[in-house]
Amino acid sequence: MTNDFSCDLHFSDNSSAALLFGDLNRNLQTIEKVAGLKINARGNDLNIVGQEHEVKLVKDLLQQLYDMIGKGYPVYSSDIAFGLRILESTPSAKLDKIFLDKVYVTTQHRVISPKTRNQKIYIDAIRQNDIVFGIGPAGTGKTYLAVAMAVSALVNNQVRSIILTRPAIEAGEKLGFLPGDLAQKVNPYLRPLHDALNDMLGADKCADLIERGIIEIAPLAFMRGRTLSNAFVILDEAQNTTKEQMKMFLTRIGFDSLAVITGDSTQVDLPIPKHSGLLEARKILKNIAGIQFCSFAKEDVVRHPLVQKIIEAYENRK
Repeated sequence: MTNDFSCDLHFSDNSSAALLFGDLNRNLQTIEKVAGLKINARGNDLNIVGQEHEVKLVKDLLQQLYDMIGKGYPVYSSDIAFGLRILESTPSAKLDKIFLDKVYVTTQHRVISPKTRNQKIYIDAIRQNDIVFGIGPAGTGKTYLAVAMAVSALVNNQVRSIILTRPAIEAGEKLGFLPGDLAQKVNPYLRPLHDALNDMLGADKCADLIERGIIEIAPLAFMRGRTLSNAFVILDEAQNTTKEQMKMFLTRIGFDSLAVITGDSTQVDLPIPKHSGLLEARKILKNIAGIQFCSFAKEDVVRHPLVQKIIEAYENRK
């Protein structure tokens, strides 16, 4: 390396340092790869060598993650990339204000928490408003965090039920006449919502709550004529609602209910000349108190690192 800059770090607590470094120093290796520098480890001491900006960035990251471990946060390997991304864009950011905002703990004892600043804004918006729109590209955690907030509200007796719905629109494919009864026909459209619930509650608990009607997963058409009271209601894939469907859904909300509407404005599958109800809602509802719109970008993608690059490539295509 040219123009190398070096700094030393010492971590006094052995167990916290071990968690920070990861098994066989895997977390340190991830940092080296992502930040493009060299980290030499000896016991609880680290020597970081590289370009000055990257070295200072990694030093801040490691110190903040170490402090979070001391507060009981189980640092995951994915937190390395998320933390670097946050500090790169906002050097003054305090990661504990984001990562330590515990939304829910799954049956596998995995802590669900925001991983980006926009996810934190989204979580806070859901806590403070009756209707929240989360709009952005795939992989930004819009639906998953909404489901986590819904499960948390149910477990804490803030609502009596969870209602998850989405329009049954084919994503550029013609599936034909599917076999089975109505529930079996629409189930493929609702699978992502089932997956999120199973991840948080476990398959048996999820199935029991669905059987008892405490959790309902249904296509949007089933919402017509109903009043959804004392419920946490999530409308997923809202970019594929028509203007009429969006109005119908929003006017179903009853007393003591919360609604989260998620969608990606770049993936509208409605046939021309129909217009997306999500895009219209963003225009006409943006100034109503109690309704908040939260936007996500490619920087908020929390899937495989290649997903962010794929989104960026499509955005930059000519």
